[in-house]
Amino acid sequence: MSEAEDFARLMRELKDRGGLSYGVLARRLHTSTSTLHRYCNGEALPAEFAVVDRFARACGASAAEAVDLHQAWLLADARRRAGATAPDPVPVPVPVPAPDQAAAAVEAEPERTVVVGPAGMVGRAAGTGPTGAESGARPSWYRRRAAGVAAAGLTAGAVALALLAVTGPDRGTPHAGAGPGAGIGTRGSGGSASAAATPSAPGAAPGATPTDPATGTAQPSASSGGSATASAPASAPPPVPGRAPAAPLKAAVRSHVWAAGCDHAYLAERGPGSVPPPPVQADAPAWATAQRAVHAGSQIVEVTLHGTGGGAVVLEGLEVRVGARRTPPAWNVYQMSQGCGGGLTPAVFAVNLDAPRPLARPVAGNDAGNRLPAPAFPMRVSADEPVVLRVEAVTTGCDCDWSLDLRWTSPAGSGTLRLDDGGRPLRTSAATGRPVYGYALEQGRWAR
Repeated sequence: MSEAEDFARLMRELKDRGGLSYGVLARRLHTSTSTLHRYCNGEALPAEFAVVDRFARACGASAAEAVDLHQAWLLADARRRAGATAPDPVPVPVPVPAPDQAAAAVEAEPERTVVVGPAGMVGRAAGTGPTGAESGARPSWYRRRAAGVAAAGLTAGAVALALLAVTGPDRGTPHAGAGPGAGIGTRGSGGSASAAATPSAPGAAPGATPTDPATGTAQPSASSGGSATASAPASAPPPVPGRAPAAPLKAAVRSHVWAAGCDHAYLAERGPGSVPPPPVQADAPAWATAQRAVHAGSQIVEVTLHGTGGGAVVLEGLEVRVGARRTPPAWNVYQMSQGCGGGLTPAVFAVNLDAPRPLARPVAGNDAGNRLPAPAFPMRVSADEPVVLRVEAVTTGCDCDWSLDLRWTSPAGSGTLRLDDGGRPLRTSAATGRPVYGYALEQGRWAR
């Protein structure tokens, strides 16, 4: 049994013993049901232990079981990283010639050094061949020393080549990206981020041709005047200094989320005789737009985030921005249901829009008597590990326009992602003291 299969077996045992469904566990882990199913079948492995820890706590694992699950995840994760990392090239030993052979090679090639005699006389210039008198007058100790120097030089060169073959270029040095995502930056197994451009070495001569650190071959330079060609796909241009990097995130915002899927209220100016029956939750955006209705008293916003690159993005925090506060309109309140209950109260970020500086405060949930942990930053999101943020805003004193700013960081940089209602601010209005109507199914009309 492989490490991943052993980890999946432990997850299945805890899930079966806990008696919770995949859907309930997925909501507690802030992930999808299909992703959790893949974890338990051994088809995928969580990218971080925080998911595993939440799973163990949700299933009621003991301290010893949690440790066993942690160890199994570490082994499986190490095996996954080892399989994703290419093996290092094996250095080819370079034969070192014997001292006699090195001496023969030195005597056979033209002398390229300047020799100073004992009386301070300079011998032949570099690149000139030795004369017969010089060759015959050269003492044996000089030839032995030259042979030793040549052998030492060859040995040092062999060691340097072997080290270069093993280590390769410095992994902490930015290098040119070779794929379409190089401009954004991707994190590899070593934790280094690829940059969009290669900085020139300090002290390099102007107009010098850069060389590839791995092969030593000359690379085309932008200042050479010729057209540079590359075998790798063109990478994205380097980021402009002073300009914020593009967010490596894709956000889907749902601004008409009802409590338990049925409980919500809207504020509309029209009278009850002109308002159609309440819709189902999926049709609420179109219904509210047609009635020019706004959320009454509270609003639940659900944001699903996916990474767009190959690396992970860290979500650092959520900030609330109130763009405008107005007096609540004297409209009618239309309740979408006469009341519905549910055993699940999701964990949310609660926002009080009436506060001078509203904050997104994490609040724990409840699932049939079991406490659901409150959401907490930082969070990690990637293309394979989506994150769902649930925000519940309330007001009793204003007609508020508001939005959310999500702070993120990645190997390419950091920034802020604005979360709103399709480019427009979110709007929630207080409804205290307003007429409240519910839909009477037996009469087919709105009634108080």
